[in-house]
Amino acid sequence: MAAAAAAEDVGGVARQAELRRAEGNACFRKARLGAAIDCYTEAIALCPGVAVYWVNRGLCHFRRKDWARVEEDSLRALALDDASVKGHYLLGCALLEKDDCALAIKEFDKALDLLKSSNSGDKMAKDIWQVLAKAKYQDWEKHSTQRVWKMQSLREACENALQEHHFLSGTLSEDSEGTTNEYPEQCKLLSEVFTNAILADTPGDVPDYLCCQITFEIFRDPVITPSGVTYERAILLEHLRKVGNFDPVTREPLKEHQLVPNLAIKEAVQAYLKEHSWAYKSN
Repeated sequence: MAAAAAAEDVGGVARQAELRRAEGNACFRKARLGAAIDCYTEAIALCPGVAVYWVNRGLCHFRRKDWARVEEDSLRALALDDASVKGHYLLGCALLEKDDCALAIKEFDKALDLLKSSNSGDKMAKDIWQVLAKAKYQDWEKHSTQRVWKMQSLREACENALQEHHFLSGTLSEDSEGTTNEYPEQCKLLSEVFTNAILADTPGDVPDYLCCQITFEIFRDPVITPSGVTYERAILLEHLRKVGNFDPVTREPLKEHQLVPNLAIKEAVQAYLKEHSWAYKSN
C-alpha cells in the first residue's frame, strides 16, 4: 500500500512537471520567453533529472542571447543525456560566443554525428552546419596571422641556415673551383616551398566542381541526379517541392527517390575543407 502510494505520488509529480513543460512550450511559441523560463524552471524543480527541461530552458536563454545561462543549462542537460543533439548544439553556440572555437567545433561535430543516427529533419542539420562553418572559419581566422608569422620566421631561419652551410663548406661563391654550386637553386626551391605553403592558407576561389550549381556554395550534402548533375540535397529538394519535378539544369523529369548521394564529391569537399578552412566562409 505504501509503495503504491509512493509510486502514485512520483507519477503525480512527473505529470505536474509535464504540464509545466507544456505551458512553457506554449509560451515559447508566442515568444513569451520570461514566462516560458518560469514554467521550465518549475518543471526542473519538480523533476530535475529530465534533460529536456534543461534543454528547453536553455533554448529560451539562447533566444535572449544569455550565453552564460545557455552554457549552464546545456551542461546540465548533457550530464543527464549525452545524446541530446540540441544540448550539444546549444553548448557549442555558447562556447563559440566565448571565442572558444576548438571546443565549440567538437560540440557541433558531436551534434551532427548524433543526427546521422536519428530521424531529425534537414533544418536542424542545416542550423548546426552553419554554426560549425562559422566556428571553423573563426578558428582559421584567429590563427592565420600567427601561422603566417611563424612561416615567415621559419623561412628566414632556413635561408640563414642554408647560407651558413654553404659558407662553411666553401660553396657559397659562384666561382668555387671543383664544386657544383647548388646554393642559388636551393634558395629558389626553398622560396617555392614556403610561398606555396602560404598560398595554401590564403583565401581564394573554391573549385567549381565542389560547389552547387544552384547556390554556388561549397557542398555539404551533395546528391547526383540521373542526368549526372550534382546539387546540394536540401536546395534541390526545395526546388522539387516549389518549382517542379525536373532537373534544374537539364530540365529532365526528376523525383526525390532518384537522387543518389555523391560520396566522391563529399569526400573531396571534406579533404578540401581540411586543407583550406577559410572556405567555410562561403557557407
